[in-house]
Amino acid sequence: MAGILNEGEDERVARCVAACKDAALRELLRTAATAALAAGSVLRDLYDKPHRITHKGVIDLVTEADVASEQTVLAMLRQAGGGIGFLAEESHSSYATLPQGPVWVIDPLDGTTNFAHDFPFFAVSIAYAEGATSKVGVVYAPMQDELFCACLGSGAWLNGRPIHVSGVATLQDSLLGTGFPYAIAVEVEGVMAALTRLLTRCQGVRRTGAAAVDLAYLACGRTDGFWEINLKPWDTAAAMLLVSEAGGRVTTYDGEGYIPYIPEVVASNGQIHAEMVGQLADFTRGKKEQ
Repeated sequence: MAGILNEGEDERVARCVAACKDAALRELLRTAATAALAAGSVLRDLYDKPHRITHKGVIDLVTEADVASEQTVLAMLRQAGGGIGFLAEESHSSYATLPQGPVWVIDPLDGTTNFAHDFPFFAVSIAYAEGATSKVGVVYAPMQDELFCACLGSGAWLNGRPIHVSGVATLQDSLLGTGFPYAIAVEVEGVMAALTRLLTRCQGVRRTGAAAVDLAYLACGRTDGFWEINLKPWDTAAAMLLVSEAGGRVTTYDGEGYIPYIPEVVASNGQIHAEMVGQLADFTRGKKEQ
């Protein structure tokens, strides 16, 4: 992949790696960030081209870009070695049981529907996890050229600079993000009821159509909270670490501990978390993947 990364991108990765306090995680962070940038370059190259679109569900799309991006990521991670397993949306998506060892959790194109419609909000998401615990997280939004990185115990960064969640203290003063599940036709009543609860109690709600982007924006203070159901591990494994390392909080709808294999998530800057949970607890789906 020589020549894909420009000087500025190399510098961003180097700054994040240098800031990672855990020597064992530094090279994993470097590998993940370099792979995300390479996959992002693939997505940029394909962005304004005609797309080959197939369906995993009625509104759950796959394009040639999902596949090409994932192949790029997998090739680079395999080259790095280390005996680490893979959980990737397009080719390694089975997780009947929770991973027990080290695993790369990959979404090669979070926001496929956006991509297919030339709506420029989507990202590559790569996490390194041990079991269900994310230790390295990278989210790269190629059209904005924004590289978000986090390393457990070391903080989170945007383009190599430290980031922190917002200081908004009340739900009434907050800007929130959310998303809608692919099975919206059978989930619409609950989804709209939860939306009504929060929409009427905050300053506004935004939907980018890519959970990794939503959570990255929360981590850097652009929004103050986020919630969604039916996300998959590759949607949140990297970005949840961004939020927690940036000083935020991530739980289930009823305020219990969250891992990426639970089908509901509420994240916030921490200060409005109790208020968000107070509105969402009625909609909790329990803690087992459905």
